[in-house]
Amino acid sequence: MDQNLLKTSWKQRAVIIIIALLMIFSFVATYIAIILSNKSSDSTSSTDNAEFQAIQEEYQAKSDEINEYATTLSSKYYDTLNSFKSRVKSYNATTANSEGLKTTDLKEGDGRELKADDKDYLAYYIGWCADETIFDSSFDNKDNPTSLIAPISASAGLIEGWNQGVIGMKLNGVREITIPGELAYGETQEICGGKNSPIKFVVLAFTDDKMKKLADEADEIMSRLYTAYYGSGN
Repeated sequence: MDQNLLKTSWKQRAVIIIIALLMIFSFVATYIAIILSNKSSDSTSSTDNAEFQAIQEEYQAKSDEINEYATTLSSKYYDTLNSFKSRVKSYNATTANSEGLKTTDLKEGDGRELKADDKDYLAYYIGWCADETIFDSSFDNKDNPTSLIAPISASAGLIEGWNQGVIGMKLNGVREITIPGELAYGETQEICGGKNSPIKFVVLAFTDDKMKKLADEADEIMSRLYTAYYGSGN
C-alpha cells in the first residue's frame, strides 16, 4: 500500500486545537502501526522462507538416506526382477481393454497375502505399453544401470488397476497385471501414445521395515514441505 495516501494534510486541520491534537495523535498512531506491521510482515516472511528451506534440506537428506539404503535392497531383489524382463512383450491393446483386469502369478510368494486396500508393502516393477515400450520401471537408475531405484510404497497412491491387481498376491512373489485403460489413466492422462490406453506391469511385492520407516518419514516431511509452501501465501 502507498503510505503517502495515509498522511493527513495539516491544512485540513480543524481550527479547534483539541480536534487538531486528536488528528495528530491518530496520524502518529496509524503511522506507528503501519511500521510495526511492515516489520512484523518482513520478519514473518523471513521466518517462513527459512523454515521452508530447512524443510527442503531435511527432505533432501532423507532422500539421500533412502537412496543409500536402496542399494542394499537392490542387491537383494535385482536378480529376481531382472529374470522377468522377458515378460515385456507386445500385446493387443483392444483385447486388453475388452478383457478387463487380468493377473498371472509368475512366482509364488512366501509372505502374507495382500488384501483389498492393503497399503503396507513396497514394490519393484516394470510397466510397459502394448507396443512393448517400457514407460516406467525400477531399472531406471541412470547412475547405475545394474541397480534398482528405491522401491515405491503402496501408501504413495497407485492407480486403481494396480490396487485391484495385487489383491490375493503373496509378498515376496511376482505377478503380471494387465490393466485396461479405464482402470489405468482413462481419459485423464495420455500414456502409451494416447488416452484410455491399457498397460501391463510385472510387480514384485515385499516388505522391509527400515525402508518403510524411511518412506513414511519422507512422506511426513513432504507433507510439512507442502504446508510450509502453500501456507506461506506463495
